[in-house]
Amino acid sequence: MKRICVYCGSSAGASPAYAEAARMLAKAMVDDHIGLVYGGGNVGLMGVIADEVMRLGGEAIGVIPQALMDREVGHRGLSQLHIVKDMHERKAMMAELSDGFIAMPGGIGTLEELFEVFTWSQLGLHDKPIGLLNVNGYYDGLIAFLQHVVDERFLRKEQATLLLNDPDPGTLVARLRSFVPQLHEKLLDPVTAAKIV
Repeated sequence: MKRICVYCGSSAGASPAYAEAARMLAKAMVDDHIGLVYGGGNVGLMGVIADEVMRLGGEAIGVIPQALMDREVGHRGLSQLHIVKDMHERKAMMAELSDGFIAMPGGIGTLEELFEVFTWSQLGLHDKPIGLLNVNGYYDGLIAFLQHVVDERFLRKEQATLLLNDPDPGTLVARLRSFVPQLHEKLLDPVTAAKIV
């Protein structure tokens, strides 16, 4: 595992625990020689984790649409900053550059990115690990809801287990690193999946 894509808020959130978790995740990744791929911003939790990775001597790669760069929220102190056309190109490049994904606390954009890569895994478009950094129980409601989705038979149990979760950054990074894809049926065969991407 060379790089992990981290989805997180462009806000710092209500609790200082979120920024502290971002710094701890940065340290866990740098200590394990894992680079950061993220949305390229210099604000909120995005800025916190990127700043800390760079401060610790790690690799931080940002991917940001031109429209957001024009609003001066792009981080100019990264290892690399890719400026792309739109959000679709941004998400595709972030996924391509990464060997796994972690969603930290964040808003609707974070959830949208998380569920897109979760759906891609369910479909068989990738077999990279996906984790929730469940700081202060932030994702407890989501985890409970996904169990409800399983109970109501809209999601198979083995597909739900594709989403790892842990409150500790170091433990979550270790779980992503040791992840072994399960040999269960995907919704698309590899040939069909390749045609979609």
